Amino acid sequence: MRDNKVYGLVLAGGKSTRMGKDKGAIVYHNRPQREHLYDLLQRVCDRTFYSIREDQVEEFSKLEECVVDKNIFKGPFNGMLSAHEQFPDVAWMVMACDMPFMDEQALRKLLEQSDEDYIATAFATQESGLPEPLAAIWEPQGLAGAIDYLRNSSSSCPRKYLINSHTKLVSPDRDQLVLNANSIEDYEHAVAKLTPR
Repeated sequence: MRDNKVYGLVLAGGKSTRMGKDKGAIVYHNRPQREHLYDLLQRVCDRTFYSIREDQVEEFSKLEECVVDKNIFKGPFNGMLSAHEQFPDVAWMVMACDMPFMDEQALRKLLEQSDEDYIATAFATQESGLPEPLAAIWEPQGLAGAIDYLRNSSSSCPRKYLINSHTKLVSPDRDQLVLNANSIEDYEHAVAKLTPR
């Protein structure tokens, strides 16, 4: 059993430049993908939030909990560390909004295999063996350590931070579960795979 709570965080504040449109608003499962992931995280986490930019606030219902990015750090760390600042004592199950194949079973596996003695528990594909920082549970000490890392490093890459830290790796049942759909080609591939034949 875990001592600290786990909150869910859907990273929905990116600019989606490669895709050319908001990746969180793309529909794969009969509704925007960010809503689909929010619902999945609600089933396994104590509370769930969207990580968003200030100019997105109007897009979300008052019933949906949001953390507005503080714009202190670069990239995904911006959203994660804004959430950490608001709730510094909880772990965060962080999910990028562009993972069309992620499912509840995978999230439960990640939660069950998470270990508070590590800075994070992350999915790592069989193919790469590398941590997926945006499909991971980040412990409070891992996020606190990330602040020091960002202040003392030229890199703002969360994967690089996890590679060089005490990170627990979990293999997804299928590598496809952590596939990021970042481009139109990725989107078309995902839709083809998800469409019943």
